[in-house]
Amino acid sequence: MIYEDYIKVLYIDLSSRKIRIDHRKDLTEYLGGVGVASKLLEENLKGDLDAFDETQPIVFAIGPLTYIFPVVTKTVAMFKSPLTGELGESYAGGRLALTMLHAGYDAVVITGKADRPCYISISKTDIDIKDARALWQISSDDVGRIIRERETGEGKRSIIRIGPGGENLVRFASVCVDTYRHFGRLGLGAVFGSKNLKAISIIGDRDMPIKDFKSYFKVYNDIYKRATDTGIMSKYHDSGTPINVEPLNLTGGLPTRNLQAGSFEHADSISGEAFAEKNLVRKMACTGCPVGCIHIGQLRKAFGEGYEYESMNVGYDYELIFALGSYLGVKSSDDILELIERVENKGIDAMSTGVALGWATEAFAKKLITEKQTIVALEFGNTANYVKAIEFLADRENEFYRMLGEGAYRASEVYGGQDFALTFGRNEMPGYHTGYGSVVGFAVSARHSHLCNAGYSFDQTAKEFDKEKLVDSLFSEEKERCLLNSLVICLFARKIYDRKTFTEALASVGRNYTDEELDDMADRIYRTKIRIKKACGFSQTDIKLPRRLFETKSMTGMLDETTAYELIGMFNKKVEELMDKP
Repeated sequence: MIYEDYIKVLYIDLSSRKIRIDHRKDLTEYLGGVGVASKLLEENLKGDLDAFDETQPIVFAIGPLTYIFPVVTKTVAMFKSPLTGELGESYAGGRLALTMLHAGYDAVVITGKADRPCYISISKTDIDIKDARALWQISSDDVGRIIRERETGEGKRSIIRIGPGGENLVRFASVCVDTYRHFGRLGLGAVFGSKNLKAISIIGDRDMPIKDFKSYFKVYNDIYKRATDTGIMSKYHDSGTPINVEPLNLTGGLPTRNLQAGSFEHADSISGEAFAEKNLVRKMACTGCPVGCIHIGQLRKAFGEGYEYESMNVGYDYELIFALGSYLGVKSSDDILELIERVENKGIDAMSTGVALGWATEAFAKKLITEKQTIVALEFGNTANYVKAIEFLADRENEFYRMLGEGAYRASEVYGGQDFALTFGRNEMPGYHTGYGSVVGFAVSARHSHLCNAGYSFDQTAKEFDKEKLVDSLFSEEKERCLLNSLVICLFARKIYDRKTFTEALASVGRNYTDEELDDMADRIYRTKIRIKKACGFSQTDIKLPRRLFETKSMTGMLDETTAYELIGMFNKKVEELMDKP
């Protein structure tokens, strides 16, 4: 909490229905956000047990600058991933961070399993576990509406919830946050489902007085101007992240048709500009953000006979366009929005869904699987059949779709085609095939994400390929983002929140740190993550890269498998040295 010397943690045990609140002074050395959440996960994790074991924790945390500075809008969730079997780490915007702050909690730890479907209601004065049997197997949109009608109170409100995919334990199921934001990737929704937890509602109205308003406002105003007067506003507000489609396509870094190519001949039809001109109806922002990067497109669908239509508003961004567009050979913005709508309705992660279906489509073409198993013919560009396949996957319709719900890596173990199952540490690839930075970055990052060390960005900006510079860049960025994610800023603002800026922001609200103290904190947080991974049985030396990465030309040319593994080894050596530090 701001101006306090402790981290306030709410513990909820769904099995015993016991609730307690701790004031943890020892956690302040982890700053907040991912630092605090990592430590709480380590304390409560049972590394040798399955991710769905009822004793496994879910941890949510916010940071010391949440909401009181621009673009500090995220909440982090930490858990054991049912998809990878190791570190699960996911972020979401919306109103959740604000409501946690105003309800008075820095972190929430949920353990146990309810004896029947439930949802948790949290406010400044009350915590309750309520019956959700009537909400089971209902879409996340409908659940949000119903809980809004049930839960009333003073203050801001956030409702996070799962769809049928999470209830059916699809291992990459997501959690919807306030309709258009999500805890995607790595299967938090499935962990919710394993605990019979349908939703969490948080309402808060706590005051946030600032003691030294003059110093605070000076820093606030500087950050606000940089957020609104610089490139971040024009890039992320105007066209949003889909602006990346055309540049990546032109340079060969846009994964297409299960990475059989790095460019898509229909990229101009699914570009950010195409979506903006044809579908864009609204722009939104997370609470506390002046940028407004959330882009909403309208999908108009015919039904019944005659001129009968329904219109749906669907959020879209670059990663969804890649995963459900170029990666599946889908060539129109309307078709991509239809696939996004199905994924959202079923409550599963769009990126993992698209990459898993990409593997299945190629496996179908190679006759490793048959239509008897897939029920519909899986063909690149066949939107209608992909819509049905998404429903079969989320509902776990048969043995094949049950296995596909385990992820592309596991499905390829059973049916073949591991060379073209594009996963890193069992996590489906993000939308960048830019060079060694992306490949190695995905492989070595703590959660196998492009958001941990920005290796793809190194590929796009480096003037020449230098092994030492690449590894140093990945390693230093991985550690620095441990700090940024402990503040829980939106990473779109990472260039605004440089070390000097966020140090000044912290000091303006009574949190004074030297550079050396922040360096030590970054090391401490990163080491905690590595210990969690090891406790779950993960070894970086066992990482296996799919052959397809070295068969399809990247943005920076053809990649050599031996070189990639050499770079991973160099990175691992740095990690070992860090873990050996006193």
